[in-house]
Amino acid sequence: MPTLLIRHADVLVTMDGARREIPDGGLFARDGVIEQVGPTAELPAEADRVIDMTGRVVTPGLVNTHHHLYQNLTRVVPAAQDALLFGWLRTLYPIWARMGPEHIHVSTLVGLMELAETGCTTSSDHLYMYPNGARLDDSIEAAVEIGVRFHPTRGSMSIGESQGGLPPDALVEREDAILADCRRVIEAFNDPAPFAMVRVGVAPCSPFSVSRDLMRASAELARSYGVGLHTHLAENVEDVAYSLEQFGVRPGAYAEELGWCGHDVWHAHCVQLDPGEISLFARSGTGVAHCPCSNMRLGSGVAPVRAMLDAGVTVGLGVDGSASNDSAHMLNEARQALLLQRVARGGSALSAREALELATLGGAKTLGRPDIGALAPGMAADLAAFDMGAVAFAGAQWDPVAALVFCGPARADLTVVNGRVVVEGGRCVTVDRERALRRHADLAKALIGAAL
Repeated sequence: MPTLLIRHADVLVTMDGARREIPDGGLFARDGVIEQVGPTAELPAEADRVIDMTGRVVTPGLVNTHHHLYQNLTRVVPAAQDALLFGWLRTLYPIWARMGPEHIHVSTLVGLMELAETGCTTSSDHLYMYPNGARLDDSIEAAVEIGVRFHPTRGSMSIGESQGGLPPDALVEREDAILADCRRVIEAFNDPAPFAMVRVGVAPCSPFSVSRDLMRASAELARSYGVGLHTHLAENVEDVAYSLEQFGVRPGAYAEELGWCGHDVWHAHCVQLDPGEISLFARSGTGVAHCPCSNMRLGSGVAPVRAMLDAGVTVGLGVDGSASNDSAHMLNEARQALLLQRVARGGSALSAREALELATLGGAKTLGRPDIGALAPGMAADLAAFDMGAVAFAGAQWDPVAALVFCGPARADLTVVNGRVVVEGGRCVTVDRERALRRHADLAKALIGAAL
């Protein structure tokens, strides 16, 4: 079985139970699983692959809990640049309706490459539209090529404009077809084993694009297979107003009524949760994917993350779609999470190490992955390394770990997933990077031409 030795890191950030930060640290892994962590002098001297991390801070691989990877083909669309959520969606739906299987595959390839190059080793994705023959399979195949752990969710929209929903009728599906395809992709791709590279979830898009019946049936189906449940919830004031008008209750009560609370559920955004909903999430074990950059970009507000953490809610970070964030950089999300909580709650509302924990261990817990998020014996050999000699960190020797959040944001010098090097020297090495970017550019230009 192949072995890997990481040694001489300036600091190895473990996120283990004691939250150790080990000077001159390293780890030894076999077949993608960590066997030893500690000072370099205490580790084996040899391995099949030995990587010297002098001058680097090594962290657990970053975990992205919410994304719409296909959206990186529609970054900075002019008509959507200054819109709030509902107007933003109405502008982009017609463009997304022109996509097909290759758009999904190439956008996933480039999006996961971007994430890997910023230190992400595990990413969720919420694909909720399937125009022109597109399937979830198209994104899963791309993730396998890149080599990151992937949590694709089979999203859905079933209530179009003619029935009072937000999406155009051309982008919605029949509910029986949605549930049948959820079963298909779970049976074809979901791996429940420890250290799985692909875990499939069930993810109706939102309360304003699917029916009450589909929400309930999706939860029942997911639990019959033991897979996770994901949707958008309480993203902004329009979202809450829609829930009150259509359902007569706030989003939290609506979720609870339909079986959408529990340790197997994580909701994206939750910007507008009230204290009662925070308490509900804490006692039910419901997770939250906090997406600070997207929330700022769309003017949705500041999620009450400090209150959630104090109440015991599981919180991870998500970059959200690359048309509402226009970036996919997990350390940048950690930085913005810290800054937003300080704007809302004061200068000590969130520390740098708490923000980094949200990006690693918090994300792992949100996705229900006890095998990732920390560097410790028995955990997956998923890690990221950041070069402290980069100009972004000049003068930050006072506290290199805090520098990862306060400074930069910096790109990863090295990213390892399952013991395999995916990014080296800051560039993805598992696929033809330039070819993927060229094809992505061609597809984006064609969409622009069709929209004019």
